[in-house]
Amino acid sequence: MKSDRPKALHEVAGRSMLANVLASAVAAGVSRVAVIVGPGRDDVGAEARRYVPDAQMFVQSERRGTAHAVLAARTAIAEGCDDLIVLFADTPLLTAPTIGALRAAIAEGAAVAVLGFEAFNPFGYGRLLRDASGRLAAIREEKDASEEERAVTLCNGGLMAIDGAHALRLLERIDNKNAKGEFYLTDVVELARADGRQAKVVIADESEVLGVNDRIQLSQAEAVAQTRLRRAVMAGGATMIAPETVFLCADTQIGRDVTIEPHVVIGPGVAIADGAMIHAFSHLEGAQVGEGASVGPFARLRPGAALAEKAKAGNFVEIKNANVARGAKVNHLSYIGDADIGVNANIGAGTITCNYDGFLKYRTTIGDNAFIGSNSSLVAPVTIGQGAYVGSGSVITKDVAPDALAVARGRQMEKPGWAVSFRVGQAAKKAKRE
Repeated sequence: MKSDRPKALHEVAGRSMLANVLASAVAAGVSRVAVIVGPGRDDVGAEARRYVPDAQMFVQSERRGTAHAVLAARTAIAEGCDDLIVLFADTPLLTAPTIGALRAAIAEGAAVAVLGFEAFNPFGYGRLLRDASGRLAAIREEKDASEEERAVTLCNGGLMAIDGAHALRLLERIDNKNAKGEFYLTDVVELARADGRQAKVVIADESEVLGVNDRIQLSQAEAVAQTRLRRAVMAGGATMIAPETVFLCADTQIGRDVTIEPHVVIGPGVAIADGAMIHAFSHLEGAQVGEGASVGPFARLRPGAALAEKAKAGNFVEIKNANVARGAKVNHLSYIGDADIGVNANIGAGTITCNYDGFLKYRTTIGDNAFIGSNSSLVAPVTIGQGAYVGSGSVITKDVAPDALAVARGRQMEKPGWAVSFRVGQAAKKAKRE
């Protein structure tokens, strides 16, 4: 990856690849999780526990193959399980139904269930070899395969399930007598067969087992994930004018009759209720958009932004950690941070809630039906009462009572004829200089 960040923590659809895999595992009914990490990778362990708080952590101190990695969690495996499922953090597109299919194969009596796919180009993949009856006989790595075996297009996706009652005994019998001198997890198939047990293949789409080893493959995984998410949103009753230009996250929630215009980016933690409108070129993250609310165009909703029913955040509006109540409008060119805006309040263009003094942040409260004139600065902490008016261009530093008018700006002064004399004088200065 050419990165200071471990590969497993690179993101697809707004969350780490590790988190994507863990989410699918939990959705498939996995009850216990063991995460194998490299030495000194506390950051990977912390990410795992964000999604599975009781996950067990194990360190693979040497890299001696996939079976060696799995056996780093020997003590967890020894506790027993119905099925042992081996997943990889760099395979972020795996779905819960596919994990469920692996589990089902074990429940139906197989000792090993291997996830396979028909490869467009099988080069580099382990091949799934079947016997005369069509049952899985072995997995042969590319370097160890014969020419005939390399012609096989049914390839190993890397993921598998093993009967929990026999998993540890099978894993401990794997040796490293192969071209690379490593302990291959794939050898478990032949060992199970030697015991007279059955091995099955579960077929998945090639895109689902896409492994990520560089930034190019990361972008390919992102493209697949975005296509899935967009289709799910549209199938759920939302409209995307140009879906290929809209980017979503794995946890994005979008209701029915929502319309999303082109070039919208939705980051983590966003929920958009029924009937909302997201106009073009808007960016949302950690925000809640209420039923029938309107966002954008060119709006930014940052974490903690919450728009209630029929509220509006218009063009070039930024909202952060603020509640905009039902029917309230922040139409254009405003910054609303650390604030509570009341029902049907109107925030004029260019309004700023001055929430930060360089050390601490403070809150602004604007009451129901209040009217804030354009180009106003509200210096927090400050409260604007219900129904109050703030005159345009005001700098408000004190609370405003309900239904009051507050004006805080320099008094306008006018000098008749001043402009004429100014122009004459300046022209004379210029002529003298020339």
